[in-house]
Amino acid sequence: MSSQPPLIRLENISKSFGKVHANRDVSLEIVQGKILALLGENGAGKSTLMSVLAGQLQPDEGTIYLNGEPVQFTTTEKAISAGIGMVYQHFKLVDAMSVAENVFLGQKGGFWLKKAEMARVVEELADEYGMKVNPGARISDLSMGERQQVEILKLLHRKSTVLIFDEPTAVLTPNEAENLFATMKIMVERGKGIVFISHKLEEVMAAADNIAILRRGEIVDSVPVAEVASTAELAERMVGREVLLQVEREPLEPLQTVLKVQGLSGPHLKDINLELRQGEILGLVGVAGNGQKPLVEAVSGLTKPPRDSITILGLEWQRFFRKAGWDKALSYIPEDRQGLATCQGLDLLDNFLLTTCRGFTRGVWLKKELAREKINTLIGEFDIRPTDSTAFAWQLSGGNLQKMVLAREFYREPRFIVAEQPTQGLDIAATEDVWNLLLKAREQAGILLVTGDLSEALTLCDRIGVMYNGRIVETFRTDDKVKVDQIPQMMAGLEIG
Repeated sequence: MSSQPPLIRLENISKSFGKVHANRDVSLEIVQGKILALLGENGAGKSTLMSVLAGQLQPDEGTIYLNGEPVQFTTTEKAISAGIGMVYQHFKLVDAMSVAENVFLGQKGGFWLKKAEMARVVEELADEYGMKVNPGARISDLSMGERQQVEILKLLHRKSTVLIFDEPTAVLTPNEAENLFATMKIMVERGKGIVFISHKLEEVMAAADNIAILRRGEIVDSVPVAEVASTAELAERMVGREVLLQVEREPLEPLQTVLKVQGLSGPHLKDINLELRQGEILGLVGVAGNGQKPLVEAVSGLTKPPRDSITILGLEWQRFFRKAGWDKALSYIPEDRQGLATCQGLDLLDNFLLTTCRGFTRGVWLKKELAREKINTLIGEFDIRPTDSTAFAWQLSGGNLQKMVLAREFYREPRFIVAEQPTQGLDIAATEDVWNLLLKAREQAGILLVTGDLSEALTLCDRIGVMYNGRIVETFRTDDKVKVDQIPQMMAGLEIG
């Protein structure tokens, strides 16, 4: 047996935020040439633990060992210098700069190199790790998968030996995810150690060598992937109960039309036509950047469409948004849960009141204690952690923040719901809960579901519309097997024979 120490050993790491214990006495190892999957429910402490390793946070207790020697990463710069690199869900790139300029940005002497030399270095590094990206391309012109490659190239150029991937496939197409896993395989073959945080258990089973599971801030299981029989067993280890991620979608009779879009054109949209009725879920699928965002913004009231192109609940767009009440109308669940759906500096009560305050007012008075009673009830029903309405939004994990947004919006009993990536970043148990909530909500509402998860669309939706280059290529029922099989070609804009 080799006596070589692991690249990183975390020993008895604890971290709290006030009364919230994010990590309790956590110990784990990151080994050279292996992929460690770090799993856990939303709020289990995964991101906090990795932020400690990356130098963003300081532990209250415990020690980090680098190649067997104790170290302190008091800044992110010290962690990076020691070879620790993190690929975040939200990329930290300068859109106006080229790929090569972003890779060299912030490194001593980088900009003294000529552009041609920078491009050569980046191209050779990309070839070494099986990545295809143009060093001269501007970041703003790249797909999400290509941008992620640039983030990885930045770390590889800094000679990172430990790379942390936090939900890396959340914004990728299936092909881009496959390319990422191929790159990760080359990395471990070259002696890197990788930490892979994901809620997609199929990916974990396919890519990882070892698994560590966090529950409420503590390591509850550590096991080689080879000893786990199935994703169902892995889910049970993670959640502590059987989770099948199966829902029953009973067919409902569609009732009145809640949304009608006729000939909608504009920036990034071309002649959009669709209709949505109460009792059904219409899914919009497609590679990110093909018009989903501007369409959602138009029907949700964020941007003004051409006159007479959108009708909501029987009212022309402008009249609807002038007259709509706070409840039994439209609920929008945005993809950007931190910047648009919530205010990070407000507590959960005030975030709840952002869209529900008119339900708790009498004249000029706000019945805040009544609102607090309601949000406390919803916190329990939706299993939001921490279970404290005085906690600030920034203290919640991304998944728990999403559950708070869902609790708030479903409380409004909407008749039309726009749900944009509603389960992105949620653990398997929370995803199952959200799926059931959406299916229950369609009894009283029509739901426009924008998702990058094709299996989610096929599970929940009655109909699917595929978007490409600002158009809805085709809309069809999910029981149309021929059309469903053609979805990948439609998403790529290929002609269907």
